[in-house]
Amino acid sequence: MDIFDGFPAGDLKFTSVPDLFFARLLPQIENLVELKVTLHILWLRQREGKQAISLAELQTDATLIHGLTLVAEDPYQALTDGLEMAVRRGTLLCAQIKDEEGEHALYFLNSEGGRMMFEEMQSGQVGVVAVNGADLVSPPRDRQTNIFDLYETNIGLLSPILADELKDAELTYPQEWIEDAFKIAVENNVRKWSYIRAVLERMATEGRHNGTAKRQTQADTPKRWYTDEEYEYLIEH
Repeated sequence: MDIFDGFPAGDLKFTSVPDLFFARLLPQIENLVELKVTLHILWLRQREGKQAISLAELQTDATLIHGLTLVAEDPYQALTDGLEMAVRRGTLLCAQIKDEEGEHALYFLNSEGGRMMFEEMQSGQVGVVAVNGADLVSPPRDRQTNIFDLYETNIGLLSPILADELKDAELTYPQEWIEDAFKIAVENNVRKWSYIRAVLERMATEGRHNGTAKRQTQADTPKRWYTDEEYEYLIEH
C-alpha cells in the first residue's frame, strides 16, 4: 500500500461536490469502479469546466487508468463497465454521435447544464469534431453561454432551488452584466452566488460606465466592490 504524505501547506485547490452526492448517490454505489469513475468525472467537470467528456479522453487519462489498474485486471474494460453503471444509475448521460470521423461516445453529468448540453447534442444544435483521438464539443449554434453554464463552469454544480434563483437573475439583468459579475467573483476568488448577486445588485444601483461594470483603472489590481465589512458579511452568507 502506498502511504499518502498528507496535503501540503499553503493554498490548495478544492473540487466542489454537491451535498446530494453524499446524501443520495454515495450510499447507493456498491461498486468501487463505478465510484472511481463517477468521482473522476466530477473532478474533470469542475477542474476543466467541460459539460461533455468523451470516452476517448477518459481512455487516455493516465490518472484514471492508473487508479482502475489497482482494482481491475483490464482497466479499459473497467472504465467501460463503470461508465455503463453510472449511466444506468442516472448519474451520467451518454450520447452516441456519428459524423464523418466515426462514432463518438460523450458523457454528461446529469446536472442542469449537462442535461441542456445533452439535449442540444441529441438535437444537432451542437457538433463534435475529432482531434488526435479526442472528441471535442464545438460551440452551440445561435446560443449564448447562459447563466447555468457560467455557474457550473466557475462555481459548482446546481441545486434545484438555486436554479430557480439563477433563472430569475437571467430575466432581470442583461447577459453582459451577468458575465461581468461572474468574472469579478472569479478574479476576487469569491466563488459564491451571494457575492455575484450582490455585484449585480450594485451594478443595478450604481449603473455601468460605457456598457461595462465600473472597475479600478489599474489592470493588475483586483476589483474591490466592497468594504472589508461588506466583504466579510458576503462570505459568511
